[in-house]
Amino acid sequence: MIARDKMSKLASNLVLLAIGVLFVLPLLWVLFASINRTAGLRVEFPTHPTLGNFKAVLNTDTTYRPVLNGIVLCGGAALLTMVCAVLAAYPLSRFRTRFNRPFLLTVLFCTGLPITAVMVPVYGLFVQLNLVDTLGGTIMFMATSALPFAIWLTKTFMDGVPISLEEAAWVDGAGNMRALRAIVLPLMWPGIAVVLIFTFIGMWGNFFVPFMLLLSPERLPASVSIFTFFGQYGEPNYGQLAAYSLIYTTPVLLLYLLLSRKLGGAFALGGAIKG
Repeated sequence: MIARDKMSKLASNLVLLAIGVLFVLPLLWVLFASINRTAGLRVEFPTHPTLGNFKAVLNTDTTYRPVLNGIVLCGGAALLTMVCAVLAAYPLSRFRTRFNRPFLLTVLFCTGLPITAVMVPVYGLFVQLNLVDTLGGTIMFMATSALPFAIWLTKTFMDGVPISLEEAAWVDGAGNMRALRAIVLPLMWPGIAVVLIFTFIGMWGNFFVPFMLLLSPERLPASVSIFTFFGQYGEPNYGQLAAYSLIYTTPVLLLYLLLSRKLGGAFALGGAIKG
């Protein structure tokens, strides 16, 4: 029996190790290829490391402007999504009506719709409204596509804030919006940070939407400009592609580091209500 348990644990560890290797190998390739002037598809440490790949991609047209466009697009869309998600999740969390469940089921259905299924009618609508090749129109559509998932997450975190705290504020004369702003939002800040990070990451890696709605090269974000490393003929420069990929992940890492102090995993409600 003991031998069987040991064999079971060994098999589980080997499976986990194999899965870990599958995740680590692509990361090692990106790291090694970014400092290798003659990088290929093999994972190998360069014999003569160089920063030439980073110098080649660090220019306005290749990196600086696309990254800035991506920050404007994804940051603006994430903030718009967060505001709309909070306003939509608050009545769903605090008021019980017969329309709550149908609305939540509709939101759940919307989260499963592939973005490619709605792009053709959306593009036709954008043409009629003269919103094609505009940052504002693209931001609104990206926020709309991310809103169902954000509403579900926000409502879940908002349910963790006791309504008794708001009832005390209502007795003192505070309205719903003031209670939301002064009581609920400060207590659920870790949840807001989680939703904001997930929303931003999902938008940051979105290639199809900006590729379809933005036509001018000077408006394209980094998720689309990375496509220029893959030529129609021949192989791409893998070293420069790897260096650009590392730079491309920097905004997401910085956002996580800035908000990580707020991600405690639980709400600081101790002392707020009597046990």
